[in-house]
Amino acid sequence: MNKEFIIRKKEIAYSGFFRLEKYWLKHTLYAGGWSEEICRELFVRGSCVAVLLYDPRTDKMVLIEQFRAGAILNPDQAWLIEIVAGAIEDGETAAEVAHREALEEAGCVIEELKVISEFYTSPGGMAERITLFYGKVDSTKIIDGVHGLDDEQEDILVRTVDFSEAYRMIQSNEIDSAIPIIAIQWLALNRHTLVCETKHPPPDLLGF
Repeated sequence: MNKEFIIRKKEIAYSGFFRLEKYWLKHTLYAGGWSEEICRELFVRGSCVAVLLYDPRTDKMVLIEQFRAGAILNPDQAWLIEIVAGAIEDGETAAEVAHREALEEAGCVIEELKVISEFYTSPGGMAERITLFYGKVDSTKIIDGVHGLDDEQEDILVRTVDFSEAYRMIQSNEIDSAIPIIAIQWLALNRHTLVCETKHPPPDLLGF
């Protein structure tokens, strides 16, 4: 199949805190030929970063909790338990955003940073693409409490929890936001390796 699409028309339907774009387009079909012209709205946020902050020496990770407008249709759960995240601004790299957001939202200094995955969050109607990182931190230096920037109206509750507690929160649906679920499931699969690397660092980490 020759995968192609043609944008016939584009307009900005709304521009505010976020942007909504409207497209009229056609695309090729698996059965051959072209689709009819279709109209789609696209929620445009751009590229973002999320960081799984974890200390393999203590088996603890950092969770944050904050009010989310996207959850207000379920008012009893408008405050979501998540991991640190933020948007990539012009001139920034994903790694720079990871370090910045960890410090702003959780008061954490990242010791090591590793890309876990890159993915779209909801491609049926959103352009947002996430770079998910693992960030190694020292949990003994993290101060639980309220963090965030006043000029961005951030009100973020930070806490360190054992991995087992974070995993239990997924199983009980206390964590019901996709990005932290993906991150914690990755940690469940890779936690043993991270802990072993900390106790017995490979030669390259020893400088050999």
